[in-house]
Amino acid sequence: MPQTKSIISIENVVASASVNQTVDLNQITRNFSDVEYHPDQFPGLVFRLKTPKTATLIFSSGKMVCTGAKSEDQAIMAVKTVAQKLKKGGIDIRNEPVIEIQNIVASASLGGKVHLEEAARQLPRSMYEPEQFPGLIHRMAEPKTVILLFASGKLVCTGAKKEVEVYRAVNNLHNTLEERNLMIYM
Repeated sequence: MPQTKSIISIENVVASASVNQTVDLNQITRNFSDVEYHPDQFPGLVFRLKTPKTATLIFSSGKMVCTGAKSEDQAIMAVKTVAQKLKKGGIDIRNEPVIEIQNIVASASLGGKVHLEEAARQLPRSMYEPEQFPGLIHRMAEPKTVILLFASGKLVCTGAKKEVEVYRAVNNLHNTLEERNLMIYM
């Protein structure tokens, strides 16, 4: 049985942050021409960075949500960069942002096809209803993640809070599928 290595790609890291103070979103809009703020539609302001390519929502409470990063480090760097840019741009930011990774979304390819119906029978906490969704939904207990697994051997892993959890979840699933002869290699 060929033991292939899964090819895993981090697609999006979502981080929340807070500067533990209120922030004047109208002042940010006046001081930065490239931000998006439509308070009639959404209470947050969108602050985009080119490097790393991210979008950070800033709320008047001083809370932030950063999306689009491709690693934990990038997400942390993006939030810190936004805070520094705000300070340099004349916005009174007194505190360093307290940052927490909320979710990591990754895609992977297991290098072979998967018997989804049999996998649904054998894997605990799995659901497969092909009339509703073409993938098997597997809720992994440890690390706590949700994996959408497709017959092609491609998958999406979500819910991890650390990159290492993504690799552990995908490799655990891949090993389990191989042990139970649920992988088909051409």
